[in-house]
Amino acid sequence: MNKHQVPTDQDPLKLDNQICFLLYTASRKMTAAYRPLLTKLGLTYPQYLVMLVLWEYFGAEAGSKQGIKVSVISQKLQLDNGTLTPLLKRLEAQGLVTRSRDLEDERVVRIGLTDQGITLKSSAAKVPATMLCDSGLNPEQFLQIYSELKSVLNKIPGM
Repeated sequence: MNKHQVPTDQDPLKLDNQICFLLYTASRKMTAAYRPLLTKLGLTYPQYLVMLVLWEYFGAEAGSKQGIKVSVISQKLQLDNGTLTPLLKRLEAQGLVTRSRDLEDERVVRIGLTDQGITLKSSAAKVPATMLCDSGLNPEQFLQIYSELKSVLNKIPGM
Protein backbone atom coordinates (compact mmCIF):
# COMPACT_ATOMS: atom_id res chain seq x y z
CA MET A 1 0.00 0.00 0.00
CA ASN A 2 1.20 3.50 -0.89
CA LYS A 3 1.92 5.66 2.18
CA HIS A 4 -0.67 8.19 0.94
CA GLN A 5 -3.52 5.67 0.71
CA VAL A 6 -6.16 5.06 3.33
CA PRO A 7 -6.49 1.37 4.33
CA THR A 8 -9.12 -0.33 2.15
CA ASP A 9 -11.27 -1.27 5.16
CA GLN A 10 -11.90 2.42 5.84
CA ASP A 11 -14.04 4.78 3.82
CA PRO A 12 -11.79 7.75 3.00
CA LEU A 13 -14.81 10.06 2.90
CA LYS A 14 -16.26 8.99 6.25
CA LEU A 15 -16.36 12.00 8.58
CA ASP A 16 -14.87 10.06 11.49
CA ASN A 17 -11.81 9.23 9.36
CA GLN A 18 -10.93 12.87 8.73
CA ILE A 19 -8.04 14.34 10.73
CA CYS A 20 -9.21 17.78 9.63
CA PHE A 21 -12.51 17.21 11.41
CA LEU A 22 -10.76 16.09 14.60
CA LEU A 23 -8.58 19.20 14.56
CA TYR A 24 -11.58 21.42 13.82
CA THR A 25 -13.61 19.87 16.65
CA ALA A 26 -10.67 20.07 19.07
CA SER A 27 -10.19 23.74 18.21
CA ARG A 28 -13.85 24.54 18.80
CA LYS A 29 -13.89 22.64 22.10
CA MET A 30 -10.72 24.35 23.31
CA THR A 31 -12.10 27.77 22.46
CA ALA A 32 -15.32 26.95 24.34
CA ALA A 33 -13.35 25.67 27.34
CA TYR A 34 -11.33 28.90 27.49
CA ARG A 35 -14.43 31.13 27.20
CA PRO A 36 -15.47 31.25 30.89
CA LEU A 37 -11.91 31.89 32.06
CA LEU A 38 -11.32 34.62 29.50
CA THR A 39 -14.70 36.25 30.09
CA LYS A 40 -13.52 36.96 33.64
CA LEU A 41 -10.51 38.74 32.11
CA GLY A 42 -12.68 40.66 29.65
CA LEU A 43 -11.05 38.95 26.66
CA THR A 44 -12.18 36.84 23.76
CA TYR A 45 -10.00 33.90 22.74
CA PRO A 46 -8.41 35.75 19.77
CA GLN A 47 -7.74 38.77 22.03
CA TYR A 48 -6.11 36.45 24.56
CA LEU A 49 -3.80 35.13 21.85
CA VAL A 50 -2.79 38.68 20.94
CA MET A 51 -2.12 39.46 24.59
CA LEU A 52 0.02 36.31 24.90
CA VAL A 53 2.18 37.55 22.02
CA LEU A 54 2.48 40.99 23.64
CA TRP A 55 3.32 39.66 27.11
CA GLU A 56 5.96 37.40 25.58
CA TYR A 57 7.45 40.21 23.48
CA PHE A 58 7.59 42.79 26.24
CA GLY A 59 8.39 40.49 29.16
CA ALA A 60 9.61 42.55 32.10
CA GLU A 61 10.66 45.40 29.80
CA ALA A 62 7.20 46.69 28.90
CA GLY A 63 8.12 50.34 29.25
CA SER A 64 11.57 50.21 27.66
CA LYS A 65 10.79 48.64 24.28
CA GLN A 66 9.27 50.31 21.26
CA GLY A 67 5.97 48.63 20.38
CA ILE A 68 5.88 45.43 18.38
CA LYS A 69 4.99 45.70 14.69
CA VAL A 70 1.50 44.56 13.75
CA SER A 71 3.09 42.44 11.02
CA VAL A 72 5.04 40.48 13.64
CA ILE A 73 1.85 39.75 15.61
CA SER A 74 0.13 38.80 12.35
CA GLN A 75 2.91 36.38 11.49
CA LYS A 76 3.06 34.77 14.95
CA LEU A 77 -0.72 34.23 15.08
CA GLN A 78 -1.07 33.43 11.37
CA LEU A 79 -3.80 36.05 11.04
CA ASP A 80 -4.13 38.54 8.21
CA ASN A 81 -4.16 42.28 8.95
CA GLY A 82 -7.86 42.50 8.10
CA THR A 83 -8.62 40.13 10.96
CA LEU A 84 -6.01 41.48 13.36
CA THR A 85 -6.71 45.22 13.05
CA PRO A 86 -10.25 45.11 14.52
CA LEU A 87 -8.95 42.93 17.38
CA LEU A 88 -6.25 45.47 18.15
CA LYS A 89 -8.71 48.37 17.97
CA ARG A 90 -10.97 46.63 20.51
CA LEU A 91 -8.01 45.95 22.81
CA GLU A 92 -7.06 49.63 22.52
CA ALA A 93 -10.66 50.69 23.34
CA GLN A 94 -10.46 48.45 26.43
CA GLY A 95 -7.33 50.31 27.52
CA LEU A 96 -5.04 47.27 27.23
CA VAL A 97 -2.84 48.31 24.30
CA THR A 98 -1.65 51.38 22.45
CA ARG A 99 -1.35 51.74 18.70
CA SER A 100 1.18 54.16 17.25
CA ARG A 101 2.98 54.84 14.01
CA ASP A 102 6.60 53.76 13.69
CA LEU A 103 9.00 56.66 14.14
CA GLU A 104 10.98 55.77 11.00
CA ASP A 105 8.20 54.49 8.74
CA GLU A 106 4.74 55.87 9.37
CA ARG A 107 3.16 53.08 7.28
CA VAL A 108 4.10 50.68 10.08
CA VAL A 109 1.85 50.43 13.14
CA ARG A 110 3.33 49.36 16.45
CA ILE A 111 1.45 47.93 19.39
CA GLY A 112 2.41 48.64 22.99
CA LEU A 113 1.03 47.53 26.34
CA THR A 114 -0.66 49.93 28.73
CA ASP A 115 -0.26 49.61 32.49
CA GLN A 116 -3.66 47.92 32.52
CA GLY A 117 -2.47 45.45 29.86
CA ILE A 118 0.65 44.70 31.90
CA THR A 119 -1.41 44.20 35.06
CA LEU A 120 -3.81 41.83 33.29
CA LYS A 121 -0.93 39.39 32.80
CA SER A 122 -0.91 38.43 36.49
CA SER A 123 -4.64 37.62 36.35
CA ALA A 124 -4.15 35.60 33.16
CA ALA A 125 -1.25 33.62 34.63
CA LYS A 126 -3.62 31.05 36.16
CA VAL A 127 -5.40 30.28 32.86
CA PRO A 128 -2.96 27.64 31.50
CA ALA A 129 -2.86 25.68 34.78
CA THR A 130 -6.64 25.83 35.09
CA MET A 131 -7.04 24.56 31.53
CA LEU A 132 -4.59 21.70 32.17
CA CYS A 133 -6.43 20.74 35.35
CA ASP A 134 -9.84 20.95 33.66
CA SER A 135 -8.63 18.85 30.72
CA GLY A 136 -8.04 15.77 32.86
CA LEU A 137 -4.59 15.38 31.30
CA ASN A 138 -1.49 15.00 33.40
CA PRO A 139 1.56 17.11 32.42
CA GLU A 140 3.23 14.18 30.62
CA GLN A 141 0.12 13.49 28.53
CA PHE A 142 -0.15 17.19 27.71
CA LEU A 143 3.49 17.35 26.59
CA GLN A 144 3.08 14.23 24.43
CA ILE A 145 -0.06 15.56 22.72
CA TYR A 146 1.54 18.98 22.29
CA SER A 147 4.65 17.49 20.70
CA GLU A 148 2.68 15.24 18.34
CA LEU A 149 0.29 18.00 17.33
CA LYS A 150 3.15 20.41 16.67
CA SER A 151 4.78 17.76 14.49
CA VAL A 152 1.54 17.25 12.52
CA LEU A 153 1.05 20.99 12.07
CA ASN A 154 4.62 21.41 10.81
CA LYS A 155 3.94 18.80 8.12
CA ILE A 156 0.67 20.28 6.86
CA PRO A 157 1.22 22.74 4.00
CA GLY A 158 -0.30 26.19 4.08
CA MET A 159 0.04 29.48 5.84
